[in-house]
Amino acid sequence: MLRAGPPSRRKGLLATVAAGLLVVGLAVTGTHVASAGTFPLAANALAPTAGCGKAPTLTSGTRTIQSSGKTRSFILRIPDDYNSNRQYRLAFGFHWLGGTASQVATGGTDGHAWAYYGMLSQSNNTTIFVAPQGINNGWANSGGEDVTFTDDMIRLIDNALCVDTTQRFSVGFSYGGAMSYSLACSRPNVFRAVAAIAAPGAISGCSGGTGPVAYMGIHGINDGIQNGRALRDRFVRNNGCTAQNAPEPAAGSRTHIITTYSGCRVGYPVVWAPFDGGHQQGPVDGCAGCESGARSWVKQEVWKFFSQFAGTPSASPSSPGPITSSSAGGPCRVSAAVNPWSTGLTENLTITNTGSAPINGWSLTFTLPGGQSITSGWNATYSPTSGQVTAQNVNYNATLAPNTPVVIGFQANHTGNTATPTAFTLNGAACTVA
Repeated sequence: MLRAGPPSRRKGLLATVAAGLLVVGLAVTGTHVASAGTFPLAANALAPTAGCGKAPTLTSGTRTIQSSGKTRSFILRIPDDYNSNRQYRLAFGFHWLGGTASQVATGGTDGHAWAYYGMLSQSNNTTIFVAPQGINNGWANSGGEDVTFTDDMIRLIDNALCVDTTQRFSVGFSYGGAMSYSLACSRPNVFRAVAAIAAPGAISGCSGGTGPVAYMGIHGINDGIQNGRALRDRFVRNNGCTAQNAPEPAAGSRTHIITTYSGCRVGYPVVWAPFDGGHQQGPVDGCAGCESGARSWVKQEVWKFFSQFAGTPSASPSSPGPITSSSAGGPCRVSAAVNPWSTGLTENLTITNTGSAPINGWSLTFTLPGGQSITSGWNATYSPTSGQVTAQNVNYNATLAPNTPVVIGFQANHTGNTATPTAFTLNGAACTVA
């Protein structure tokens, strides 16, 4: 693995970061708490990007772009079996201070196992990856230029490739973690979730910072962990989670502890993963000070966190499975919205429990029109892929609260019939079709 630098150099880098903290400040004093409400897809219906259904105009490799009057670069990795009729996740990996896009994209000495912080090896060709290059190998984000750079990359990629606009993610280590946090603050309607590894504070800024975003913080207990806690706590508040003193491992335990906060707004979890160690991106349990992306638990946990929000069941083994329940069905309403193109379509299904009691654990059954076959889905697991299909809840939307819509959806191929299903049953009870 290519680390942040040898110990003497990393101390210098951390001193620079600490000085930056004195100037920028943590800016986490806001008290906004997101109210309970619908999953974001209800307000932002999925739509294919301009790159869907046409030959790609970008290929894997180093690309340059003009942004804020400067020439910027990034390394793009497109799935080997890319299909322009399928929408893909888009995941960014931001390097550390003194690091490079190449180190993120190649995984350094750990190679493929740690490429894009291990996401590449976990993704099974379901994701488009981006490793941006920072100015002076950092993410000072002066005047918001690095956020603008990210906007420009997204715009370019959306026009050239088929992207699921509800499945954009960012992860980074150290300064890269701070940049991911900055994007969570400033682009909560663009990024579905972010993971910040050893972020030393809000040194890339936090413009806005009041919107809910699914957030994962990973931090060593010997690495100014109060900074990681402060970043985490912003999204504990924004996401409406229940505040708590999340457990952290003891010094010398050589392990990590993962806490998923309770009470969070549906679809906006906060996960805290402190470990017994220092300023590391790939800590290894049972080994003091060891760092190896190939052996670290970090890649699996980050990918598990990201992939819970969507995925093709056969291609996302780390996605959480459905939560089943013996609860009876109840009054329900379902509306369907379809976005078709030449041989494919995406469809959102909005499910509303119109009864007075919560439904804990649910299955929605419907019949696809002839010629339609599901290729991927989000916010539920789907089986089979054609004919009569059952969509089952995943862990974060297992409860249907009364009169609170939940949106699920899927992408499908078609042979000309782009109609929506005509009938739905929820836990065996017929629903009204809106």
